[in-house]
Amino acid sequence: MQVKMSRRRFLATQLGAGAAFLSSNITQALGQEKRIGRSLIGKLEGPEVITDEAVWPTSFSEAPDLAARVSAGKLPPVAERIGKHPLVIKPVHTIGRYGGTWRRAFTGPGDYVNGIRNASGPDNVLFFDYTAQNVVPNIARGWEIGADGKETLLFLREGMRWSDGEPFTAEDFVFWFEDIYQNRKIVPTESAFLSPNGKPGRVEKVDTYTVKLSFDEPYSYILEVLAGYTELGGSASYGRDGMGLFAPAHYLKAFLPKYGDADKISADAAAAGYDNWVLHFKARSDWTLNPDLPVVTPWKVISPINGAVWEFERNPYSIWVDTKGNQLPYIDKISFGLAENLELVNLRVIAGEYDWQERHVDIQKLPVLLQNQQAHNYKVYLDTSNDGSDLALYLNQSYDADPEIAKWLQNVNVRRALSLSIDRDELNEIFWLGIGQPRTIVPADSTKYNPGAKYATLWATHDIEQANALLDEVGLTRKDGAGYRLRTDGKGRLTFEIVSYAGSLLPFGRMSEAIRAQWQAIGINATVTEGERSMVRIRQRNNDVQIFAIWGDGTDHLFNFPQVIPVFPTSYGGPLWGRWYSTKGQQGVEPDPVMKEILEKYAAAFIASDEDRIRLGKEILAALIDNVYVIGGVGLSPAFGGVRVVKNTMGNVPARQYNGSDAKTSAPSRLMSVFFK
Repeated sequence: MQVKMSRRRFLATQLGAGAAFLSSNITQALGQEKRIGRSLIGKLEGPEVITDEAVWPTSFSEAPDLAARVSAGKLPPVAERIGKHPLVIKPVHTIGRYGGTWRRAFTGPGDYVNGIRNASGPDNVLFFDYTAQNVVPNIARGWEIGADGKETLLFLREGMRWSDGEPFTAEDFVFWFEDIYQNRKIVPTESAFLSPNGKPGRVEKVDTYTVKLSFDEPYSYILEVLAGYTELGGSASYGRDGMGLFAPAHYLKAFLPKYGDADKISADAAAAGYDNWVLHFKARSDWTLNPDLPVVTPWKVISPINGAVWEFERNPYSIWVDTKGNQLPYIDKISFGLAENLELVNLRVIAGEYDWQERHVDIQKLPVLLQNQQAHNYKVYLDTSNDGSDLALYLNQSYDADPEIAKWLQNVNVRRALSLSIDRDELNEIFWLGIGQPRTIVPADSTKYNPGAKYATLWATHDIEQANALLDEVGLTRKDGAGYRLRTDGKGRLTFEIVSYAGSLLPFGRMSEAIRAQWQAIGINATVTEGERSMVRIRQRNNDVQIFAIWGDGTDHLFNFPQVIPVFPTSYGGPLWGRWYSTKGQQGVEPDPVMKEILEKYAAAFIASDEDRIRLGKEILAALIDNVYVIGGVGLSPAFGGVRVVKNTMGNVPARQYNGSDAKTSAPSRLMSVFFK
């Protein structure tokens, strides 16, 4: 029996009271053929990193509160704090002014990425320019790759300091490598990003301000790895996991048994509420949680993430300056206020209570946001993404708790049928207001890894007849009285569970309910479960999630942010496959032949030429899409972190900013240069 829910009925039953407004006013609010929606997508722009030392400022100014501390003898002069090689930023529009507290929303400790994207700088040694296509200096002032490609030198900034005033030197890189990264109690497995082609790399000190990364083979992709959201992408992002490439040796040694009394360190961990010293060490290394942790970010935490307010203040030793020599950031503080659910975040955004908010802003609220711009003195910007899908269903290929379910998740024709039965046009109208593009996980045509036009819709058109035929072909022909297909082991209906995070950036639970209703047309039953983020992660680590609904981001920077490829033990699409890959086959479960070939190509890409890497990227995406390991939904939209609401009181706001996970958006906008007018 085919069951199809009309768009209007679904809106009325699933979206609640707001549905009537949306269904009757979308065209009016967005304009005929969404002209207003398109007008909100401005020209991509952003600040520039100035690398020519000849035009750097030679005198420096600072915020009034820091100047007062200098006068009181509590801080060294600003020139001494910045060091010999400041990080010079040309603001996108104008030189700013000091002062103010930037108000934002966050949804609790699980929302730590919110701060990384907006308050960490970021602190990668290298980073991308505002287009996210070119690598530029960041914490390191420059680099040099050896003639054979096996060595990369990173040149640090002379005189640079941690936020507590201690020198930031090559010793902090060697300490991280030898005492944290190589300690298997802290970091159980090697990082693929530091082990190209499975061969471990090395981190060494050349001199005080020069670090050498050495590898057994030419590592052609190393610059992008250092610039991206990878395990080598800075202490703020990955210190909590023992990663990041550098760490404050002078502070963290006190929590390592190697450098102190092991019994006392264990006792201190217990007194702090941790089961062992490793957990205590990771908590002390957590940028979001520990206000005492020395950092090199433009702002530092003063109130940790596990409270009602997660607050940052400017780092007095920030190395960022504008082209006039003003030490950045301009803004004194960032205050993240706790909002327990997405609806509360959006109500506050509509009411103008936040100064700049893009994370958690629901694209379905766009008509209301536009109607309230003038009344609440803000402007709405749309930052479209290059990722193929804002919604993706990750079909867990290593799931084994129920052999019957596992058998069908691992069947390519079942996966294709599930994808073909999704009416993406309907989802686009309901959840994206028609602004997105129904498609697979393939990134935008303009991205270098796009394998070709056909892959945008391969196994992703709405074709109930073909989907039913595929299910019949694999033997799922028996149905119950309601038309649902039955398991082949005699245990009732074949039922898949779709799991998502509660209170995430997009309403994945409601999206999953819509897909569940659409799957009825092919006789497939499903249940939908939303869970608190940390609890769902436990289920994922335990290989207990069948289908996970979340964004399909990262395909624009495929090798840096391989969310759609199971290369980590936490991978959504097969955690045991990811464990097998990350442990070089010592643990986990060996993938199927197609995925093994994908993983081999993924590993090869890091040491391949640029031309070969692009070819490999296209082949990987083509295979992923043809075999439907991940079902794409709707993408190339601003829905995932791209509905940006900014008060008109803020300056240096880009008309459009690059929107992508690997670039830690909004970080390409160099938010230390944003100011209150």
